[in-house]
Amino acid sequence: MTIAAIMEMAPVIPVLVLDGGHDPAQLAGALVAGGLPAIEVTLRTANALDAIRAMARVPGALVGAGTVLDEAQMAQAIEAGARFIVSPGLTNPLILAARDTGIPFLPGVATASDIMRGRDAGLDRFKFFPAEANGGIPALTALSGPFAGLRFCPTGGITAATARDWLALPSVACVGGSWVVPTGASLAQVRDLAAAAAALRG
Repeated sequence: MTIAAIMEMAPVIPVLVLDGGHDPAQLAGALVAGGLPAIEVTLRTANALDAIRAMARVPGALVGAGTVLDEAQMAQAIEAGARFIVSPGLTNPLILAARDTGIPFLPGVATASDIMRGRDAGLDRFKFFPAEANGGIPALTALSGPFAGLRFCPTGGITAATARDWLALPSVACVGGSWVVPTGASLAQVRDLAAAAAALRG
């Protein structure tokens, strides 16, 4: 599966920083049941790789690793069962590692120079990050102008209240967001939030 296809699976990719509050497999099941099959587990916590292993076994879940900073982390994530890789920035070693392994790769970009370096490497899908801190919708609208055909997944500071506005941009394929799994939410609440997010476009 390509990163383009993954970005089209649902309007929102949940971005998870897991704190042990939920059983990972049950959490993945709630997200899938709500209509969000593509799930990003950030490598920001000690249990992230174990969570990816557990979630990868859930029927219907397509689990990726986020906050991947180097080739070693990419290899660890792939070994744990990650089906796609998300990084906060764009580096040549990560581009080459993703190309060598064939894993779908969504690198973070913040400037026109970032986008041009990725485009030179043959990439056409990017994470715009951190979205709100980088100027929000006006910034991505301006950046999208010179780069026809490229699609973005804005992530960082996007909420349930602002997601629809981001998704209305022609260059936006999906958004990444942590609001779908708020701290302290029950699995039933997560499923309901996922369903609301899945309905944002359509």
